[in-house]
Amino acid sequence: MKRSKTSKQWMMEHVNDVYVQRARSEGYRSRAAYKLLEIDARDKLLRPGMVVVDLGATPGGWSQVAQSKVGNRGLVVALDLLEMDPLRGVTFLQGDFCTENAVQMLEQALSGRQIDLVLSDMSPNISGISMSDQARVMDLAERALDFSSQHLKPGGSFLVKVFQGSGFQEYFRLMRGRFRSQVTRKPAASRDRSKELYLLGKGHLGRLET
Repeated sequence: MKRSKTSKQWMMEHVNDVYVQRARSEGYRSRAAYKLLEIDARDKLLRPGMVVVDLGATPGGWSQVAQSKVGNRGLVVALDLLEMDPLRGVTFLQGDFCTENAVQMLEQALSGRQIDLVLSDMSPNISGISMSDQARVMDLAERALDFSSQHLKPGGSFLVKVFQGSGFQEYFRLMRGRFRSQVTRKPAASRDRSKELYLLGKGHLGRLET
């Protein structure tokens, strides 16, 4: 099948992308690793010995960064519907993090340890229909927020990707009710044309009653 002009342009941009080239030369699984590295350098998210859960982790760029920071005393648990090639020091669970089965697998992997940080760099397959894509992105972000609200330890942190647009302000208000502080981040590795932002909540206020 012949590639479209848009597809060819994306491929050229991807191949020439400085972060793609860096990821290949430095051994990261995706250019997204540099987004987390930049946010961590600014906000000091990751420390040795922490317990980190990475939602929608495949192919594993963020899990790589997290594991390198938390070290052998820490724990990184990666969850995704898709398979992920094994990463040294990372526990991978395949499944939907919203299901009871996945939660049970996670609890087994944690072995009683509390979660310090939840990461979510999830994005749906983009259709090109703006309203539909925005709704799906925000739905994933809300699911990740619900997960963090139920599983983070008090005082823990949550970093999530969102898109600017419909539902963003409402989502920000939701985070305000669940964390002591909230900030937005747009790392240099985010492409200029992308509407993506990262919201960081620090100081989890405790599990919501259901």
